Amino acid sequence: MFFFLSRTRLLRANLLQPLKDIETVNARLDCLDELVSNEELFFGLTQVLRKFPKETDRVLCHFCFKPKKVTNEVLGVDNAKKSQVLISSIILLKTALEALPLLSKVLKNAKSFLLENIYKSICENGKYASIRKRIGEVIDEDVLHARVPFVARTQQCFAVKAGIDGLLDAARRSFCDTSEAIHNLANKYREDFQLPNLKIPFNNRQGFYFSIPQKDANGRLPSIFIQVLKHGNNIHCSTLELASLNVRNKSAASECYIRTKLCLEALLDGIREDVSVLTLLAEVLCLLDMIVNSFAHTISTKPVDRYTRPEFTDNGPLAIDAGRHPLLESLHSDFISNSIFISEASNMVIVTGPNMSGKSTYLQQVCLIVILAQIGCYVPARFSSLRVVDRIFTRMGTGDNLESNSSTFMTEMKETAFIMQNVSSRSLIVMDELGRATSSSDGFAIAWSCCEHLLSLKAYTIFATHMENLCELATIYPNVKILHFHVDVKSSRLDFKFQLKDGPRHVPHYGLLLAGVAGLPSSVIETARTITSRITEKEASRMDLNCMQYHSIQMEYQVAQRLICLKYSKQDENSIREALRNLKESYNEGRL
Repeated sequence: MFFFLSRTRLLRANLLQPLKDIETVNARLDCLDELVSNEELFFGLTQVLRKFPKETDRVLCHFCFKPKKVTNEVLGVDNAKKSQVLISSIILLKTALEALPLLSKVLKNAKSFLLENIYKSICENGKYASIRKRIGEVIDEDVLHARVPFVARTQQCFAVKAGIDGLLDAARRSFCDTSEAIHNLANKYREDFQLPNLKIPFNNRQGFYFSIPQKDANGRLPSIFIQVLKHGNNIHCSTLELASLNVRNKSAASECYIRTKLCLEALLDGIREDVSVLTLLAEVLCLLDMIVNSFAHTISTKPVDRYTRPEFTDNGPLAIDAGRHPLLESLHSDFISNSIFISEASNMVIVTGPNMSGKSTYLQQVCLIVILAQIGCYVPARFSSLRVVDRIFTRMGTGDNLESNSSTFMTEMKETAFIMQNVSSRSLIVMDELGRATSSSDGFAIAWSCCEHLLSLKAYTIFATHMENLCELATIYPNVKILHFHVDVKSSRLDFKFQLKDGPRHVPHYGLLLAGVAGLPSSVIETARTITSRITEKEASRMDLNCMQYHSIQMEYQVAQRLICLKYSKQDENSIREALRNLKESYNEGRL
C-alpha cells in the first residue's frame, strides 16, 4: 500500500518521530543554509511550489490500483462519480508535470547535496517528460486544474481531445446546450421579473441555483420560485424549469465522465507502469514544501540570528545557549532566554523555583528545541550543540484517568514506570513535579529513588521540583547539577525574573505568601512559619555535613566534566594544553 504525505502531514510525522541519522539531518540543514543565504533560490522555490496543486500527493493513489474495467452494463451514477475523480486526477497530474520545467530552472544551480539530488532524480529524469507527452496525446493542451466547481466540471468534460470518441462529442454538445439554456433562462427571469442583479451560481451538491439580493425581492418573490432560502443578504432559490435543466445537465456531464474514462484506459495503464517515479515526485514535493514553506519561511520572518543552526556530536553534551520557547516568544516580545548544559559527567539537572517562576515552560522549551534540531530545522537559540537522542520521555502535568480508573497519583506512577522500563543511554528524560500527588514523605521518597535510578544511567535528565530537599542529591552525587529560577521577594510580594541561575536558592516561605493572599488567618500563617523554619534549620545542617563528607568526590567529578568538555572542544592543540594546565592548577588549589 502506498502512503503519500502533504507538507502538513509530513511535518506532523517529523515532529512526532524526529530523525536520528545525523547525515540526513545535516543534509536538511545544509539545504536550509543555502536557502537562507540565497534569496533568489528561496523566493524562486516559493513561487514554483505554488504552481504545483496542493492535492498532488493525494491523487497519485488513484494510479496505484487498477479498478474493474468499465463496461456498458456497469455504467451508472456511482461509476460516473469515480470517473470524475479519476479525470480530475489526470488533469491535476498534467498540471504538476507542466510545472516541472520551472522547478528544473530554479534548482539548476543549487549547491547543497539535497537540492542537487532532487535536481538529478526529478528534473533530469526523462520518464516525467515521457508521461507528460503521453498525456498530451490524449488530453487537450488547454485543460488545467481548477478549483471553481463549474469551471472544474467543464474542464473535466472537455479533458479529452475532440474527435477521439463520437459518443463523447455528442454528450459534450448536450452538456453545452443545457448549460446555455440555463443561462438563457436566467436572462429571461431578469427581464420578466425586473431582477437585474439575479445571479446563477453553481455548486456540486445542488447544481445551478438563483441568488437574488433581498433588496431586489422587496420581501416577496413570484410564485414561480421554489426552495426559497435566506442566505445573508441574498435569497437562494430555484424553479421547476431550472431543476429540469439541472437534471439534464448533470446527466450529460455524467455521460461525459464515463465516455472520457473509457478513452483514458490505455493512458492510465501507461501511467501505472511508472507509478514509482510519481511516488518519488510526491515525496520530493512534500519535502521541499516543508523545508521551504515551513522551515525557511519561519526563519526568514524572524530577526537576524534569532534562529541558528544546531551542531551535533555522537556522545557530546546537550548545550543550548540562550534558548527560547519557539511558540511563546511569538506571543511575548520580551521573552527571557535561558541556557542548559548537560554532559556525561553531569547528566542530571534539578530545577527549583516557586510556582509560576517558569520551570514547566523551560522544560517544554528544551524538548521543542531538541525536536526542531532533529527534524533538520534551525533552533531559537544563540548556539546549540546536541547529542542525538533516540527518545524523549516526559512526565508533565496532572490529571486522573477515569477510563482506566486511575487517580492522579496512579497515572503519574504508570507514566514514570513506562519511562524506567524503556529508557536507554541516549534518551532525554524530562520530569516535572514527580511525587506531588501523594503524601509529602512518600512523594519525596519516590522522587529521590527515581533520581538515584536515573543517575546510574547515561541518559540526560532534567528534573523540576518544589521539593528543595532533593537539592541534597548534589551533595552526594557529583553528576547532579542544581539550578533555580531567580525570584525576588519585595514587601511580601514575589517578583519573578524568569532567569535560570546556578545553585540552589531558598525563597523563604513563598507558599505562605500565597496562602496569606488567599485569606488564611494570620495566626495560622505564623504557626506555619515557625514550623517550617525549624525544618529548614535541620535540613541545612544535614546538607553542610554532606558537603564536607563528599567534597573530594565532587572535585574529581568537576575535573572529569572539564576533561569531557575539552574532548569535544574544537580548539587548537595549544589552547587545549593551556586549559589543561589551568585545570591542574585550579584542582591543586581547590578552586574548582
